[in-house]
Amino acid sequence: MLVRPLSGPSPETKLPRGSVDTQMHMYLPGFPSIPGGPGLPVGALPDADQYRQFMAWLGIDRVIITQGNAHQRDNENLIACLAEMGDVSRGVCVVDKTTSEAELDRLSAAGIIGARIMDLPGGAVGLEELEAIDAKAAARGWMLAVQFDGSNILDHESRLARLKSRWVFDHHGKFFAGVTPDSPQIDAVKRLIDGGKCWFKFAGVYESSKTGGTDYADVAAFSKVLAAYAPERIVWGSNWPHNLAREQSQYPDDVALTDTVLGWLAGEDALHQALVTNPQELYGLSVWEAEGA
Repeated sequence: MLVRPLSGPSPETKLPRGSVDTQMHMYLPGFPSIPGGPGLPVGALPDADQYRQFMAWLGIDRVIITQGNAHQRDNENLIACLAEMGDVSRGVCVVDKTTSEAELDRLSAAGIIGARIMDLPGGAVGLEELEAIDAKAAARGWMLAVQFDGSNILDHESRLARLKSRWVFDHHGKFFAGVTPDSPQIDAVKRLIDGGKCWFKFAGVYESSKTGGTDYADVAAFSKVLAAYAPERIVWGSNWPHNLAREQSQYPDDVALTDTVLGWLAGEDALHQALVTNPQELYGLSVWEAEGA
């Protein structure tokens, strides 16, 4: 049975006060998985109590809870998680072109500040609804979390460049075909960042790295380049509870992973930007911090 470590020696990287984990999932009892997506994570349900222990261990103060694919377009688990976690949390949900204004009002009131596009197997809503969801998000000041195979970014660049919402390119871009710092796909990411709406998320490096851990050298190479190019546009997420891990041998060392990935940032100023000021801007959290959360 898979057991998620929740305590132990802390990362060598000291997370600054106000740090935001911008990519994780949480599951509460009573919300079964829905056909069309993957099942719930294996092992003990990764709930709010577990995640609070994880926050204390790594030094995380705030969290963006992302709708998991297991629940597809049903956001009820996410809403319950936000209620359980309280003011340190905000959520990224799944909506589609048919979602009503009344439902969007309800989601906003629950602490939702963004919508998810997941154009990979198991995802609930893909790029075919990008513009429709962008229009709904922009009207409410929400952001978009966009995930697809970044190897194909040149096919989508013009659409992404026209987005009205702030948006983040998820999971180190998931360049499944592999890229180098000089690849045209990385040039496309730079152009999108220069457009003023795009951020780049460091999270789930193991999901697309071909060289693997512990250093993930292939993803490290272009991630360092992007972090140096636009330190004001990098955000970080733990990707807890590492849903792809189905057995203990597949489960990453969270401390080593945190130190490795945050080590790709160029110093304390860049660390503070990626963990505090950048997510505040992307997710609209400035008032939240000012309230002392």
